Amino acid sequence: MKHLVLILFASCILNAASAASRPNIIIIMSDDMGFSDIGCYGGEIKTPNLDRLAKNGVRFSQFYNTGRCCPTRASLLTGLYAHQAGVGHMMGDYGLPQYQGDLNRKCVTIAEALKPAGYRSYMSGKWHVTPYKANEVENPDRANWPRQRGFDRFFGTIHGAGSLFDPNSLTRDNQFITPENDPEYQPEGTWYYTDAISDNAVRYIHDHHQDHGEKPFFMYVAYTAAHWPMHALPEDIAKYEGKYDGGYTPARQKRIAKLKKLGLLSGTWTVTPQAGDWEKVKHKEWEAACMEVYAAMVDNMDQGIGRIVDALEGTGEFEDTLILFLQDNGGCAEGFGRGKLVGPLERPEKPTLPPMGVDELQTQMVPPQSRDGYPLRRGDGVMPGPPETEIGYGRNWANVSNTPFREYKHWVHEGGIATPLIAHWPAGIKGKNRWFHAPAHLIDLMATAVDLAGGTYPEKWDGREIIPVEGISLRPALEGGQLERGKPIFWEHEGNRAVRDGKWKLVAKGVKGKWELYDMVEDRTEMHDLGAKYPEVAKKMAAQYDHWARERGVVPFGSWKKNHKK
Repeated sequence: MKHLVLILFASCILNAASAASRPNIIIIMSDDMGFSDIGCYGGEIKTPNLDRLAKNGVRFSQFYNTGRCCPTRASLLTGLYAHQAGVGHMMGDYGLPQYQGDLNRKCVTIAEALKPAGYRSYMSGKWHVTPYKANEVENPDRANWPRQRGFDRFFGTIHGAGSLFDPNSLTRDNQFITPENDPEYQPEGTWYYTDAISDNAVRYIHDHHQDHGEKPFFMYVAYTAAHWPMHALPEDIAKYEGKYDGGYTPARQKRIAKLKKLGLLSGTWTVTPQAGDWEKVKHKEWEAACMEVYAAMVDNMDQGIGRIVDALEGTGEFEDTLILFLQDNGGCAEGFGRGKLVGPLERPEKPTLPPMGVDELQTQMVPPQSRDGYPLRRGDGVMPGPPETEIGYGRNWANVSNTPFREYKHWVHEGGIATPLIAHWPAGIKGKNRWFHAPAHLIDLMATAVDLAGGTYPEKWDGREIIPVEGISLRPALEGGQLERGKPIFWEHEGNRAVRDGKWKLVAKGVKGKWELYDMVEDRTEMHDLGAKYPEVAKKMAAQYDHWARERGVVPFGSWKKNHKK
């Protein structure tokens, strides 16, 4: 009897230790932000909560996304390259399995993969891996919505962009809602999407602790900040009034100095050229305001991350929760909302149009007015921030956001694909305020989650064969070790393509662009093409890319457009 008691006691201890070693996992992702925007990666924007997580965790200096919104989300969720998951481009169906614009059933999401390990899963924010069709508002196809892909609760948007005050495709679980008819969330002040994403994530943490506290959880928090339109709350904008009146050069030079101090910009690298000449900017007050509002959007997101951390601390979950923060692509150089004036330059004192119906707003990414009757305003000189404005911050500020790298969202030079990755987990990370410098990629997040959860990545799901996971677990990096990848990392988006193999990176712009070869130790800013000096290296890596592309069904960009199904 004594031996039986000892065995049972030991078993209880082992089970408890096993449960304790399986952390909660929270992946937080922002939208359309550059490498050096947040404070702990060189930026001047106030991000004290992210800075705190970085100071007490690990920062990755060479983590990568895919360079664009929905391919990044498909890759993050599945641990596969986006083409394998069916999202080789965007949300259009181009008649090929790799370009169906809809998360396929040959993959599983992290939420699905962790369910057999006993995890509950929650999501708050932007989905954007299945089409949102305006003509299906009344009877949408929900087959690939979050609840159907492993998540127990969902609040957010199905679509990829829209107003931050009245977003289209706003959904709770499986039902479209609007800010005022949401039965579960009504803030005291202005309804603002970034706040709503944060606050619903907080609610899920508290609800889980109350109802399922014995189980670990996975949470995916996908902000739309700081994707256009530049919408922000007046109190957040006020923090940055006058901050960017000096233009691009002062902001960029301060970042360069801070990046060097952080060790993220070697003194031997050639700094990439600055975009834009402030002296030639016609509407300086307006141009500065675009960056002020952008900074306010990031600031508000950081405030929300602070509330998520507070909820973890309040429920006793903080110590054993792995928090990962990253961005979906680099700064956005798209000219959205800039140029020709549409609507009045100044906001009318009172609404001038009849209120617009909820159903009408749900069908449009850029509606012609705000719901309460203010007309749409866009174009040079229209001050960003209010609900009826549609403005992006433009190429020149995106160049500042991406300091010190080349190019932008869409491209696969470093400015398009380099993202911060902050990892914070008090119970599981060895060392604080530590940098990890080996390359890693979104495809690694699935493998990391399954590894830490003590789970098994499935070979089949619902009787279907599942594509094997592409990435590797980042556990060694968290524990002070090294990664053993054993194969290169690849990219392709809109014909922009790249290979990263050790210190070498081979990269090209567009289908017809020539390959460029860079030594990422000596020249991560990609300013000195070594293709002519090391032709055999370039040839070998080009062959690696061709082999990868054939195996994963990548085809030249545009060759499939004739099959496009609208």
